[in-house]
Amino acid sequence: MNIAIVCYPTFGGSGVLATELGKALAEKGHNIHFITYQQPVRLGGFHANIFYHEVRVPTYPLFDFPPYETALAGALVDVVNNHSIDLMHVHYAIPHAAAAYMAKQILAKQHKHIPFITTLHGTDITLVGRDKTYSPVVTFSMEESDALTAVSKNLKEETYKNFTIEKPIDVIYNFVDVKRFHKKPISAFKDLIAPDGEKIIVHASNFRKVKRVGDVIKTFQLISKEIPAKLLLIGDGPERPEIESMTRDCNAKDDIKFLGKQEQMEDLLPIADLFLLPSEYESFGLAALEAMAAEVPVISTNAGGLPEIIINGNCGYMSNVGDVEDMSRNAIKILKDKELHAQFKANALAQALKFDIENIVPQYEALYKRVLGN
Repeated sequence: MNIAIVCYPTFGGSGVLATELGKALAEKGHNIHFITYQQPVRLGGFHANIFYHEVRVPTYPLFDFPPYETALAGALVDVVNNHSIDLMHVHYAIPHAAAAYMAKQILAKQHKHIPFITTLHGTDITLVGRDKTYSPVVTFSMEESDALTAVSKNLKEETYKNFTIEKPIDVIYNFVDVKRFHKKPISAFKDLIAPDGEKIIVHASNFRKVKRVGDVIKTFQLISKEIPAKLLLIGDGPERPEIESMTRDCNAKDDIKFLGKQEQMEDLLPIADLFLLPSEYESFGLAALEAMAAEVPVISTNAGGLPEIIINGNCGYMSNVGDVEDMSRNAIKILKDKELHAQFKANALAQALKFDIENIVPQYEALYKRVLGN
C-alpha cells in the first residue's frame, strides 16, 4: 500500500507513535509518505520506501497567522496525485483531520476517492479539542473520517463523553519496539551518572502542566532522604524554567540533572532503576511503556489510560494524582528490596511485550484493508 501519514514532528507521543508506525509499515513493504512541516525527530537514517514531504506555508503581510491547515490540505492533494496514495492516516485530530477532509473533497472533484483515518492521541480530545473554538470542527472531522481510532479505552470513553459523535472508534493501543529498548545497560555511562552506586530515577516528558513535573521533584526529595539516588529529567517544554527554579531551592539539587530533549531513549532508559510519571492525565502513557520495555518499574498516577498498561503491585505502583507521599513510599519499597526490584523488572518487560510493535502494527494493516474494502 501507498500510505500518507500526517503527524506533528516533535517529541510528543503522537508524533513518536506515527513515526514508528510508518517505519514499521515500511519494513513490511509499504510505501510511506510523511507529510508535516519538518522532518519527524524519530525519522533518522535512510529508508528505501519512506518519503518525507515538507509542508511549506507561504507568508504574506495579509496573514497575521500563516494558514497551515490550508497548506497541509494542498500538500496532501499534491502527494496523493503524484504518488498514487491509497489512503491518508492522520495523527492528532487538530488540525490534521480537518485538512484531510478538505483534501478528500478536493480529490473527489477529480474523481479520486481517497479515504482518511484519524487516530486520536489525547489532548486533541481531552484539552484542545474541547475548546468551543475548535469543538465543532473537531466533531465534524471525526464524524467524516472513514475510520476513527483511539490509543486507549479511556480515550475512547473520553471522546464519547465530550463530543456528540456516532462514529465507531477502534481502540488500537500505542506500541513499543521491545527489541530496541531491551538492551544491556552501558555500565560506564551508569557509573558516570551514579559513581557511588546510587539508584537512578528517570522522568521523561514534554514538561507541560499536565505532566506535574513538580511532583517528580517532590517525590524524589522524599526518596533521596531514604536512599542515595540520582534523578534524570529528560525532555523540555513550557514548565522547565519553573522546575529548574524549584530544583535550585531543594536539598537534593546536586543529585538532579536536566538532560533536555533526547532522541536515543533506548540508551538512557536501560540504566534506570525506576521511572516516575505523576501526570494529571495520560491518554496512554507511551513514556511509561518504553521504560517497561527497558525493564524499568514504573511509579505513576492512576490517571487516564495508565491502568491499562501498568499492573499495580506487579510492574509498578499507581497512586492518586498529587499523592507524592504514597509515590515515594512505593518507590522506596521497590528500591530497598533487591528481590522485589528484580521481580518488578521482569514483570515490566513481560507486560511491555503485550504491546510490542509486532502485535500492534498488524491491527493497523487490518484496519487499512477494511477501509479500502479489501
